[in-house]
Amino acid sequence: MLEAIKDFKNALYAEFNRAMEQNAPYVDIRSGDLHRNAGGYPGPNHRMPSCCAVMEREMKVHDQILKAPPRGRGASLTIRYMLPR
Repeated sequence: MLEAIKDFKNALYAEFNRAMEQNAPYVDIRSGDLHRNAGGYPGPNHRMPSCCAVMEREMKVHDQILKAPPRGRGASLTIRYMLPR
């Protein structure tokens, strides 16, 4: 479980870094895409709740949830993160 959290956090920060290299003011990240990039999704042993939890924990004051799945933590969770981080 801790390894999955580390993988999601690393994948999230890789997305931040890519966007900051392009001088973007923000980056929108969808949990399904992040999980796919980190590995293990889709699949029977996916860790979508952990992926969403990492995304939510990394939110700061000016970040915002653009889309929340009906059941809370799912592949459609989309968060706009303001840059730089």
